[in-house]
Amino acid sequence: NRSSNRSSNRSNNNISNNARSFSTATTHSQRGKRAVSLLPDYLSDARAVTRYCPTTAPDGALQLGVAENQMLEDLLVPALTEFQQSGTFAADCIYYQPTHGRPALREAFCGYLERLLQLPDNNRLDPEGLVMGTGCNAVLENLCITLAEPGEGVMIPTPYYAAFEFDLVARAGLSILPVNTFQHSGATIPTVATTTTSSSTSSSTTTSTSIPIEAYYPTKAGLTAALQAAREEGESPRILLLSHPNNPLGISYPPSVIQDCIDWCRHNQIHLISDEIYAGSVYSHADANFVSALALAKSKGEDSLGDYIHFVYSLSKDFALSGLRVGAVYSENEHIRLPLQKLNDLCQIPSQTQVLVEKMCTATATSSNDDDGGGGGGAWTDEFLATNQGRIQKRCNALQTVLDEFDIPHLKPTSGLFCWMDMSKYLPPLHDDDALLDDNNGNEALSSMQKRERILYLQLMNDFGLLFTPGLSMSNERPGFFRCVFTAASDHEFDLALTRIRTFCVSQK
Repeated sequence: NRSSNRSSNRSNNNISNNARSFSTATTHSQRGKRAVSLLPDYLSDARAVTRYCPTTAPDGALQLGVAENQMLEDLLVPALTEFQQSGTFAADCIYYQPTHGRPALREAFCGYLERLLQLPDNNRLDPEGLVMGTGCNAVLENLCITLAEPGEGVMIPTPYYAAFEFDLVARAGLSILPVNTFQHSGATIPTVATTTTSSSTSSSTTTSTSIPIEAYYPTKAGLTAALQAAREEGESPRILLLSHPNNPLGISYPPSVIQDCIDWCRHNQIHLISDEIYAGSVYSHADANFVSALALAKSKGEDSLGDYIHFVYSLSKDFALSGLRVGAVYSENEHIRLPLQKLNDLCQIPSQTQVLVEKMCTATATSSNDDDGGGGGGAWTDEFLATNQGRIQKRCNALQTVLDEFDIPHLKPTSGLFCWMDMSKYLPPLHDDDALLDDNNGNEALSSMQKRERILYLQLMNDFGLLFTPGLSMSNERPGFFRCVFTAASDHEFDLALTRIRTFCVSQK
């Protein structure tokens, strides 16, 4: 089924190949309609459901599927107000700006990234290699346009952030190549938990246990197999895109895994893009063992990152500033610097936002938030992130307590805003005998997995007011997994969500 998926993706996603086709309609273009078709199906359900409101819709659905952090307004609003009010309006802000960002902002942002990623003194970032644009999706799209031609492939380990399929296909015209990791991970994968019912038979298999974290790690063997399979199907992979820390898994890849990916990409002349948008939201540091690809790419004495290692980041997640639209791409590939700068002309950050972010990145902390894990002194960004990490950890612990109470397997979260939950034991049973027969191994057909997961997804949303992200929409290898964004709600809404999860679990006994 994965092979047929790739073939389908290829025919649906290579928008650029149809660019010369003319629409019979005079009111719109077909490429515009195709772009919308790339959005995940579950988004239409999420938009249609009545959202929770304590006064007008107390039974409405709680949004736990959007990757936002809504726990920081009390810290952000006063600080940003102070940053914005300090100083006078700079005269040069009324004119055109350098397309890749104001020099002072790029200097300040490099300094911030060096602190955040704990880069050593011999691994300083070059401000000329940094391009600041309106959000991570914008700079990622531009980066991929400079690295690959329309129709060429982007390899992404599964499960992955579903919107990558829109961000990299709608205009860039690239082909998404999911890289399944279970087979080549070396991890012991538990038996799929299913109950099969038909007119003639009724049987059940062993109950599943949690899939080990190692099963999700990309390996050289797995990447090589995926590369060969893609080429056999006529694809031309050019990029390996890693989410590190990972969305949706809520974990960081170990340094050895990132180093293997770096070495593999350099050997195969495949571009590695490390999307580290959650680098400042690593809250369980000892367990996460997060090390940036920018640090590892020079850990063996290299003078530069070289042409094949690239980095993207944004303030949308770690600082909950998705409305400001501040993203960054860093590369030391001299061949793409000018193209990146010119493409960024279409998505420049407004000058006043750049000044605000520069002040934020250079501000000194003036208060202590010890109760939330922060500490006074040093850079304001360091203190803010420490406080944020403490709050994320508390939310994470509360959610895991409920999941453990009802024996719901899940990856132990260490990074980001997510918990990856295995709720497959609540899937409806299989009713059709042929639903299992996707291949000679008797695996369940993708259509059957999608049908059963959608039933559970809609039950959680409509009957219990819990809006999670379904795993198959993120190309997970098995049905019944969900991403919970446990930061995407107020304190009251989060407490209500825990109550609703308990109510759902009790109802299933």
